[in-house]
Amino acid sequence: MTEHSYLLEEISPLELFGVNNQRLDQLKGRFPQVKFIARGNELKMKGAQTKLQEAKNIVDGLIHELSRRGVLTEERYEELLSKEGRPRSKRITEEEEFVLHGARGSVIRARTAGQREILQAARDNDIVFALGPAGTGKTYMSVAIAVKALKEKEVKKIILVRPAVEAGENLGFLPGDLKEKIDPYLRPLYDALEDMVHFEKLKSYLEKNIIEIAPLAYMRGRTLSNAYVILDEAQNATEMQFRMFLTRLGKGSSVIITGDESQIDLPRKQRSGLVQGVRIFDGVEGIGIVRMNPTDVMRHKMVKKIIKAYKKEDERRREYRAQKEREDRGPDRGPNGSTRP
Repeated sequence: MTEHSYLLEEISPLELFGVNNQRLDQLKGRFPQVKFIARGNELKMKGAQTKLQEAKNIVDGLIHELSRRGVLTEERYEELLSKEGRPRSKRITEEEEFVLHGARGSVIRARTAGQREILQAARDNDIVFALGPAGTGKTYMSVAIAVKALKEKEVKKIILVRPAVEAGENLGFLPGDLKEKIDPYLRPLYDALEDMVHFEKLKSYLEKNIIEIAPLAYMRGRTLSNAYVILDEAQNATEMQFRMFLTRLGKGSSVIITGDESQIDLPRKQRSGLVQGVRIFDGVEGIGIVRMNPTDVMRHKMVKKIIKAYKKEDERRREYRAQKEREDRGPDRGPNGSTRP
């Protein structure tokens, strides 16, 4: 058993431990194999080395956040507490977390470990895959990075692309012309832009095609140069569409590809280009792959529980199918027909 102590001189012990030690109790519940002892402005932790290190990584993150901001909201405390117990990344500083000021004076910055990874990957690579469940801010952070690049004149335009794939509904039954049918699929991109660019400026950008929002099918035959290109909902691009999109990349351009491999809406006989792309490009220089997880979810706290429940169900189904296949094959047999032990 090992031990580690903190002397809390630069932060409020009340903010860390909570009223009536409520937050300390949450910490104890998170790490039941670690003993926490709080006296005044001192915190001691005892436990097996591996578990103690995991707890220390979380407490380091809590103390770091309190040192920067002075206070912790309940939402932020729960977010930090739910992390995987990995060492806090030192690559992104507080200043570097900032991306840009929004249209209504808000500060847009990387708010979770996964978003910080996207930010860092975009700085280090020409192509970035940002993968993860709904509500992790993949699209929002990607659009923010692209808008920042445009404002700083690193690129001449932004191209935001989505596959127009029905999620269990038929596009043809929607009212209106093609643009009116397609626009609902592109709405999340408009929403993000409206948060980041003043209305009149955004209107001008859209009219002049400095910011272009289009279905994936419209990219065929084009060369996308001096642009920041985002392919959103990429799990719904077929393998052929995905190859077509990636080969559009021209000089001076960068790409962020976002997607959730658990929400593929393609017909059964069509395979996702995102799934194939992640497999074949893993380890290729200049391509960064970021995998977000439920701890990065920033929507209602129930969304994290919903995602975990579905993940557990998916694992159960995979195991059931694997067991069924083993039963259908029967026992393995040797070359003379005898059953293998």
